[in-house]
Amino acid sequence: MQKLIILALIGFAAQLVDGSLGMAYGVTSSSLLLMFGIAPAVASASVHMAEVVTTAASGAAHLRFGNVDKTVVKRLTIPGSIGAFVGASFLSYIPGDLVKPYISAFLFLLGFYVLGRFLFGDRNRPKETEAPKRFLIPLGLFAGFADSTGGGGWGPLTTPILLSRKGMEARKVIGSVDTSEFAIAVSATLGFIISLGWTNISWPWVAALMVGGMIAAPIAAWLVRVIPAHLLGVMVGGLIVMTNAKTLLNSFEWFPASLHGLAYGVLSLLWAGSIALAVWKKTGPDRKVSLSESFK
Repeated sequence: MQKLIILALIGFAAQLVDGSLGMAYGVTSSSLLLMFGIAPAVASASVHMAEVVTTAASGAAHLRFGNVDKTVVKRLTIPGSIGAFVGASFLSYIPGDLVKPYISAFLFLLGFYVLGRFLFGDRNRPKETEAPKRFLIPLGLFAGFADSTGGGGWGPLTTPILLSRKGMEARKVIGSVDTSEFAIAVSATLGFIISLGWTNISWPWVAALMVGGMIAAPIAAWLVRVIPAHLLGVMVGGLIVMTNAKTLLNSFEWFPASLHGLAYGVLSLLWAGSIALAVWKKTGPDRKVSLSESFK
């Protein structure tokens, strides 16, 4: 029972981060299940089954708060679903660990770009632009495939790439990614059921993750609505850097493990300093906006 409560709390925390920053539910939950000794395919299947419910709750909340670009959702959903189903069906045959460091290196650099663009770029409200099909279709296919094979990846791939494009509002990127993830979770779940069967799924763990995620979903959607766009972008950029730094450091055999803590500490200080600078730029001595007003 204690383990289920812990899983529910993890599901709550993971969905709170995922719903407000557009990523981390699958990665966080899968990492926990793997730590408890569950096989990668079963862990990924359990997380995606939980996400069928949590992403539905998250999408409904984001729609309610006006955080969704329906065009982006439509163009991501079909290719993302196809990629997720294929990835889930062939997970045991795919050497995902071989390509993971290269994807993480790309996202690590992209995270710095996103952080810098929202910290030092034009913070005025961007013009709404329509993302082209030729851009969203391959993005959806690749992100859906990566999501199934790694137990998480839809948000970490689609959110920073969409944020790196000028003209897309941060809260609508996050809301659209979270809303479209429902179809990806359903497709991946179907693939896992076909390849693994029902009996290999840890249903109590799935239920615990679902409960925690459902409670957090509306809170996260509200946070996206009230947090200023530039601050939201800086927070997402830093999270992208931090989540991919671990994969990169573990992949670099030449980098001493004793220095991993120092590397995380430096990156954490950089992220914290960037958030502080983003707040100061909005509320500093040259601004006539209070901190409380900036969140309105």
